[in-house]
Amino acid sequence: MAASSVDLLTILSHKEGFWGNQTVLAMNAPEIRRNASCSLEDNALSYAFILFYSVIFVIGLVGNIIALFAFLCIHQKRNSIQVYLLNVAIADLLLIFCLPFRILYHIRNNTWMFGRILCKIVGTLFYMNMYISIVLLGLISLDRYVKINKSVKRPNMLTTTRSIHICCIVWAVALTGFSLVVVPSLFMSEVSNSTLCFHYRHKKNAMTEAILNYIIVIIFWTVFFLLILSYVKIAKNLLKISRKRANFPNAVKYTQTARNSFIVLIIFTVCFVPYHIFRFVYITSQLQNPSCYWKGVIHTCNEVMLIFSSFNSCLDPVMYFLMSRSVRKTVLQLICRRIHRDTSLTLESTSEIKLGQYTQERLSTTTPHSSSVKKKSDLIK
Repeated sequence: MAASSVDLLTILSHKEGFWGNQTVLAMNAPEIRRNASCSLEDNALSYAFILFYSVIFVIGLVGNIIALFAFLCIHQKRNSIQVYLLNVAIADLLLIFCLPFRILYHIRNNTWMFGRILCKIVGTLFYMNMYISIVLLGLISLDRYVKINKSVKRPNMLTTTRSIHICCIVWAVALTGFSLVVVPSLFMSEVSNSTLCFHYRHKKNAMTEAILNYIIVIIFWTVFFLLILSYVKIAKNLLKISRKRANFPNAVKYTQTARNSFIVLIIFTVCFVPYHIFRFVYITSQLQNPSCYWKGVIHTCNEVMLIFSSFNSCLDPVMYFLMSRSVRKTVLQLICRRIHRDTSLTLESTSEIKLGQYTQERLSTTTPHSSSVKKKSDLIK
């Protein structure tokens, strides 16, 4: 009897534990289903991402290689702006080399096959070069403003040597940040789900990283507003000069330079502003726990905004052409030399064809004459 009562208590305790577990599972079922169905794979947009990144890769690669070649072919002494533009071209090329990994990721249905470490390297390299370009464009605007505004005393930082030193400092700071982000991941164990890359991640326990991201966004907006102020003042000064020297033959050049300044500002605004407007929302959401629907919306918007930022690498070569007279001259010389070489080759081939035709005609006309002379000589004999 005692044994049966003990068995009964054991069965009841097991049943209580079983139903308790079932209650917990039932309470957490919506959360489990939500996490299971919360797929952030943007398969519907994958084809669009593949197309846009491929176009950006081809145009950006060709444009920046031509620009880099033009910078290296400049035989005269480089000024500070050309030094900054050369470094922008290098940063753009490094960013462009990250795009094939994104293209392949979307081709394989958002599956990363190169491991977690390379994913970290590619992602960090992409953002590093994007912000290097932003900082260098800010330095270019400051350089141009100080040079054009004669009321401001020109500091030593505007010399070519100082601009090289500043660029070295920018690259050193960027590479230090790159190392601080990438090196710790080298000593981490590989996670089981390492096929994901470029995806939305929670950072509830990474407040330091979130604060760093906020600081980077604030730096961007500081550079952007300085860019607006400097280019507006540059345009005003140039237009004022063009009005004062309206009778001079080069007055039109000042107006063209003022317009070109606004083109650079438009390029910067279209490419980088949408991404950094949305960046505050993205970072804040990572510190919270949004629903599956909002995770998908935030992730998709972030990926679309990144395409605009990547598109800057295609538009920067246009900026080089507008801002640097030496680049324009070098590129036009290369194009003219190419056209001249193709034309000379065509003329040579045409002359060779005509010479061959003339030789054949001469041979055909001289052959009957030679035969008649031979007949006459035979008759004389």
